[in-house]
Amino acid sequence: MAGLRTRHRQQVADEALVRSLFEEHGKAMLAYATRLLGDRAAAEDVVQEALLRAWRHPDSLVNGKGSVRGWLLTVVRNLVTDKVRARAARPTEVAETPTTVAVDGDHADRVVDTMVVMAALDNLSPEHREVLEHVYLHGRSVGETAEALGIPPGTVKSRSYYGLRALREHFQPHQFGAGVA
Repeated sequence: MAGLRTRHRQQVADEALVRSLFEEHGKAMLAYATRLLGDRAAAEDVVQEALLRAWRHPDSLVNGKGSVRGWLLTVVRNLVTDKVRARAARPTEVAETPTTVAVDGDHADRVVDTMVVMAALDNLSPEHREVLEHVYLHGRSVGETAEALGIPPGTVKSRSYYGLRALREHFQPHQFGAGVA
């Protein structure tokens, strides 16, 4: 029970400290931050963060090294510097408009492409599909594919050629301008 009272007293004292700091130095902190940033809303955030740091480190305020206002304004300056550096490190955000194209492609395009390729592979004979899977999906050479499938290397080359040709023919009608004279 005594621990609760002590903790409550400490919270009340901390709140009183932050209130008195804000009442005494808040206007100066806000004016300084606004002058450095040129943005009142951002300056208010900086002042709030500075007061939060004062609340977390009350011993820094009463250590006898300089004035409280000097410490608070130094914290404000450091926070502004961090904010400016962070802003400079990130690329400028630009709102998307109907005329701008997104930098990153939509993952849905890859899903659709995968579905289209899988459907095209389903149209191939099992022998052609198997050879193309070994060569292109697993990255095997002609010799490795021949050994894995138990067929001659010439057959691997032939099935690869005709399988790719069938895929090209499958996608030919889907190209823009196909069949237009």
